[in-house]
Amino acid sequence: MPSTYKVLGQDVSTAAVPVNVYTVPSSTQVVVSSIVIANRGTDGTTFSVAIRPNGATLENKHYVASGVSIARNDTTVLSFGITLDAADVVTVTGANNNLSISVFGTEITA
Repeated sequence: MPSTYKVLGQDVSTAAVPVNVYTVPSSTQVVVSSIVIANRGTDGTTFSVAIRPNGATLENKHYVASGVSIARNDTTVLSFGITLDAADVVTVTGANNNLSISVFGTEITA
């Protein structure tokens, strides 16, 4: 099975609106190594990260990080090793529009 180390997805937050940063392609499995959240704003804020199996509707049980505080002009790195299957979705919700989100990992194709 070939594997590719890559930037899986990048996006910016939309205040209080969940953003689907990465969806696992068909015939692919993924190991998410890290999620990096950068607060470009001048105020502290919070964010949450959810993993939605098979693109399920977002529910409380999907959160792997919730209400995490991030200082102004700061960066938070979440090191995971989370395994995902085809159609699973990484969703991030920020409290404002000032967060840059990057998801890194390895795609493994069948």
